[in-house]
Amino acid sequence: MCLLLWRVATQWKVKSAEAEHLRASLIVLGVVALAFVVWQYVQQASPIAVDSQDKTITVFAAASMTNALDDVDAAFTKQTGIKVVTSYDASSVLMKQIEGGAPADAFVSANLKWMDYGVEKKVINESTRINLLGNVLVLIAAKDSKIDHVDIEPGFDLAKLAGDDRIATGDVEAVPVGLYAKAALDKLGVWPAVESKMAMTVNVRAALAHCARRKAPLSIVYATDAKIEPDVKVVGVFPNNSHDPIIYPVAATVNAKPGTIQYLAFLRSAAAKSIFEGYGFSVLAKPAS
Repeated sequence: MCLLLWRVATQWKVKSAEAEHLRASLIVLGVVALAFVVWQYVQQASPIAVDSQDKTITVFAAASMTNALDDVDAAFTKQTGIKVVTSYDASSVLMKQIEGGAPADAFVSANLKWMDYGVEKKVINESTRINLLGNVLVLIAAKDSKIDHVDIEPGFDLAKLAGDDRIATGDVEAVPVGLYAKAALDKLGVWPAVESKMAMTVNVRAALAHCARRKAPLSIVYATDAKIEPDVKVVGVFPNNSHDPIIYPVAATVNAKPGTIQYLAFLRSAAAKSIFEGYGFSVLAKPAS
């Protein structure tokens, strides 16, 4: 219609004043009609762009969840069409990023402390929070190490086991695995003897790599980390009563996209439970209704 009006107006050969006015009116009408068509196109295209954006959510998750959550995310995307972009690191690092404005939709912590911090700073939607998983703290050595079994009990000689070398774990002041490790070593009465021997890493996967790559003869990590690394072996398990329960809470952030609630529900599904248990996690959350 726009093109037709334009053609009639520009090709019309009649030279009367009345015809000139009519032609001018037709040109104006054609321009208005064209503008209307463009406006309609933009209005229809905008929802498509928004909808496409809503098909992706961003999850910040504890480093120890890397392998298991990658599989869970793939299953979620296959079922829903919603893509999950996941960033893994120490829970402390991730929470500080969220507090600083990083665009995360969900947060999975390896301890309660950093989720509590997020609630306190009003960056976590507390009403969506659930305790999702549990884990076990273990002592590992390289696969070919002469250390095969360690009875982890009050007063055990961890310093002697390490010799002149180091014992790797996460930063004992902030990284969850380091917090659990220090609490356990304190409770067992061996922290003073090993404090100077500790190699504190940025996250649990870095502590795992230290042992796998022979940078440290021993590391304190989670059982699930040891399970995915073929170059290490578990040589001892820390008693549950030597530290706080290892709990992974999950929640949406206050700025989460709508698809995040669907994602949190999927984390409690039978399909996700099977994947998590396959990697050695214990599932604490009740199945989603």
